[in-house]
Amino acid sequence: MSWVTVIWSMTASACLTLAAIYFLVWCRRRTAWADLLFTLISVGVAAYAFCELSMMRAATPAQFATALRWLHVPTWVIVVSLVGFVRLHLRAGRPWLGWTICALRTSALLLNFVTGQNLNFREVARLRHVPFLGESVSLGVGVSNPYMLVGQLSLLLLVIFTVDAAITVWRRGDRRHALVTGGSIAFFALTGMVQAILVLWRIVDWPLTASFSFLGIALAMGYEMSREALRAAQLSDDLRESHQRLDLAVHAAKLGLWAWDIAHDEIWATDNGRRLFGFGQSERINFDRLLNSLHPDDRELVSHAVANSFNGNGDYRSEHRIVIPGQPMRWVVARGSVEFNKAGKPVFMRGVSLDITERKRAEEARQESEARFRIVADTAPVLIWMSGTDKLCDFFNKGWLDFTGRTLEQELGNGWAEGVHPNDLAGCLKTYVAAFDARQPFTMEYRLRRHDGEYRWISDHGVPRYDSEGDFLGYIGSCVDLTERKQAEAEASRQRAELAHVSRVSVMGELSASMAHELNQPLTAILSNTQAAQRFLAADKLDRVEFAEILKDIVHDTTRARDVIRHLRALVKKGEHEFVRVDVNEIIGQVVAFLHGDIVGRNVTVIQELAPELPLVLSDRTQLQQVLLNLLLNAFDAVGANRVPERRVTVVTAMASSEMVRVAVRDGGVGIPADKLDEIFQPFFTTKTEGLGMGLSVSRSIIESHGGRLSAENNPGPGATFSFTLPVVEQN
Repeated sequence: MSWVTVIWSMTASACLTLAAIYFLVWCRRRTAWADLLFTLISVGVAAYAFCELSMMRAATPAQFATALRWLHVPTWVIVVSLVGFVRLHLRAGRPWLGWTICALRTSALLLNFVTGQNLNFREVARLRHVPFLGESVSLGVGVSNPYMLVGQLSLLLLVIFTVDAAITVWRRGDRRHALVTGGSIAFFALTGMVQAILVLWRIVDWPLTASFSFLGIALAMGYEMSREALRAAQLSDDLRESHQRLDLAVHAAKLGLWAWDIAHDEIWATDNGRRLFGFGQSERINFDRLLNSLHPDDRELVSHAVANSFNGNGDYRSEHRIVIPGQPMRWVVARGSVEFNKAGKPVFMRGVSLDITERKRAEEARQESEARFRIVADTAPVLIWMSGTDKLCDFFNKGWLDFTGRTLEQELGNGWAEGVHPNDLAGCLKTYVAAFDARQPFTMEYRLRRHDGEYRWISDHGVPRYDSEGDFLGYIGSCVDLTERKQAEAEASRQRAELAHVSRVSVMGELSASMAHELNQPLTAILSNTQAAQRFLAADKLDRVEFAEILKDIVHDTTRARDVIRHLRALVKKGEHEFVRVDVNEIIGQVVAFLHGDIVGRNVTVIQELAPELPLVLSDRTQLQQVLLNLLLNAFDAVGANRVPERRVTVVTAMASSEMVRVAVRDGGVGIPADKLDEIFQPFFTTKTEGLGMGLSVSRSIIESHGGRLSAENNPGPGATFSFTLPVVEQN
């Protein structure tokens, strides 16, 4: 058995088998040029092996020279195909270097047929026989052809080209491709080149066996191609599964897929698509047939949309109605994309159609509901507004627009805020934003400018609104004009203040009249008897009996006046059992609020300097209010004189000691004459030009009944200060 014949025949057969497989693959995928190049490489390796076998079996120098000449044809096929394969499969390699290799190899092929017997020998003179694999094989001996350096240079450049491409692929991150494909091609090409040089330059006595190197390249490439084929098969399975899932999704979503072959005017559609347009399973569909299934009013619209997609960027979209006899009209939305040929003419369109009838009906119902809402809102006797989730207003009813005299465009967004009074705008926005962020209802009052320029008080009530899914949509609010109510409340407040003032004056008048009536007789008698006694003493006509009677009457009348005072004090002390825990600061605030009408009417400024966290006192609330009322009214009278430059009254609270609270009323009036400070609290100090009436005497009695003390003093500057102390409540 000849092992040389067996091994080289098997090599050629294996390569031809690979070539047949990948040629069939290329026939099914004409765009897979890498498969075609691999086929050519495999055929070239098989032919190369056949030429090597012919050289080893040559019986004459001429047969050896002829086999060596034709060996360069498959070599050219292998080298040129390898350059193309590296460029296509690895997507790397320098183009100029690849073209240089192809040019050198082509030149070597031409020189092979025009110089000498072949590219390697000008003439093969004789044959030598050497043992190889147990048998004798032929080797050529003759004159070498120097042009064989061109072919060997092309092989060297092929190695460099492949190594450079492998480095590029490695840097790109695809290291397996760089090692398996690029590395194997470079390695076996270099091995084959070195073996050919050693043999052809007669450095070693060995037959030419470069086919094994090329076989190694083919096997490495075949391994990679097989992996890619398996991966393609896996991708095909995945694609098939994905297609099935897509069909399921399309069927579940009731989508209609379609494709239009524009050149042949044929439309393909899925079953859902055919049912959507009312076509049968086997019915032929073209564009005119499709237009006839549409509502007459929509046919021109669809034709115009198709023409725009042909003349534009290829995007097609339209909404149209479909009319099928015996069925209700349906709305369909269609989306598609046009494919153009190299000349820019439309050749194919693919798209999808969806039944949107339910959505259209919902939109029509919503529009009808909105129309009804607008009618109700525009006829409502209140101002209505709405805002979206961005806090900006997007609706105002006719009542609002009529009130402000502005257009809807002017009011939208934050335009409505232009009509709010500048003093109310900040508080209005603060209330609105805080309620909006918390999704809480709110009510606020502010002034809004009417169409005639007058600011009117309105009450604005807003509430959050939600859809049927519970999603927040914004706010809706209604406003009513409450200017008349505000004016009525102000008038009622003024009347209450006047009534309280009249009542207070009446009470004080009645008290003064009563005291004057009760004290008039004893005081008049005391005055008359005293004057009579003075006349007796002045006339030096002393009648002891008569003088004694006068003194007796004075004592009697004084007793009567004392009884009146005691009775008054008894009235003051009456109700001690009604003493409660009282916050002095709170009582002061109530009295000042009660005197608001007097404060405004007299143009007086009241300043409250109240100590925080003041202890409670035990007092009768009404009596304490009477004391403060009397002190404040006296202070108002003091600063109300024309000669007083500043109308200011200050109320101060502080701790007089650890057990007493001190309240002071300081005015900036004319002050109290120094010689009258000791008399102002006397019940008889009633002269209007010199005294302050009965109020201070009563106030002193009240304070003393509480365990405190009432006093007065002039300020270092203008005015006087009246102060009193009260004991604090004992802590349990």
